[in-house]
Amino acid sequence: MDPGTLPQTQSSPSAASPLWQAKVAALWTAIRTGNPQGALPALFPLAAYWQIKAISDPVGDWNDRLVHLYVLDIQALHNWLGPNAASAQLVSVDVPAAGTWVLPGQEYNSGSYWRVYGTRVHVLVEGQQRSFGIASLISWRGEWYVVHLGPITRDQPVGQVLQPL
Repeated sequence: MDPGTLPQTQSSPSAASPLWQAKVAALWTAIRTGNPQGALPALFPLAAYWQIKAISDPVGDWNDRLVHLYVLDIQALHNWLGPNAASAQLVSVDVPAAGTWVLPGQEYNSGSYWRVYGTRVHVLVEGQQRSFGIASLISWRGEWYVVHLGPITRDQPVGQVLQPL
């Protein structure tokens, strides 16, 4: 069953959740291979987005903006890993512990959710530690999902990630 078809809860999300860990693994595989299809379950569900967004076309926005940018960001991160991307290793993912409960009327929403900015993904590429950010995660029913992998506001070419730290 698609969790997005169920109503939202105020359950606090955890980075230790087995479902979150599975989503991270799928996202990492997509970045390493350059194939974003397997990472779509880590993206905030369409049915949930439709429930909480107070915009005229949440389905179109999800497809045309969120999915499009997510795919471009996965491909950009794959390129950032370089020619040995397939052998890169995931070291850790640091999700900030203090999330914000976003109320209706904020961020063009008609519903609430937990949101956190600044998740860092630490990787090992050709023996060198590197990291990149996940711009924002939001929760649905107590589980984290990526909503913006790359920058939320794009003042750079679409699909280009900010310089990782």
